[in-house]
Amino acid sequence: LTLHNNIYAAPEYLERYGTPRGPEDLANHRLLVYGEDIRGPVDLNWLLRIGSGERSRRRPTLKLNSLYGLMRAAESGLGLAGLPDYVASGSPRLVRALDTVSGPVFEAYFVYPEELRNSKRIGVFRDFLVSRVGEFPRSAGYAV
Repeated sequence: LTLHNNIYAAPEYLERYGTPRGPEDLANHRLLVYGEDIRGPVDLNWLLRIGSGERSRRRPTLKLNSLYGLMRAAESGLGLAGLPDYVASGSPRLVRALDTVSGPVFEAYFVYPEELRNSKRIGVFRDFLVSRVGEFPRSAGYAV
């Protein structure tokens, strides 16, 4: 499963502060980012660096250590958030703010011990996951 990250905001935020036209405009916006304790396959604070090189001067308006918290802050109109599409797709209050810029892409895998390969429970759960992923629109940035 390929997962994508993009920039999201509440329509009210974009009406008040304008829609960024390119990565260079992000310096003039309120940026909502993940906290400092980042471990994982993806740079969750890519919003601070995208299009600005390694020496970004962008400062976040708010740091949270929860993707759900970032989504809720963006929904409230506090700023722009770089979110995985699977998080943002759960919110009818968010719109993609900058269509010309995409964040990091990463792969997600369903992994289990080899000895459970023929397990009925594993097969049922795998089928459930595949069916749920199929429910997401392709425009949300998913690929199976």
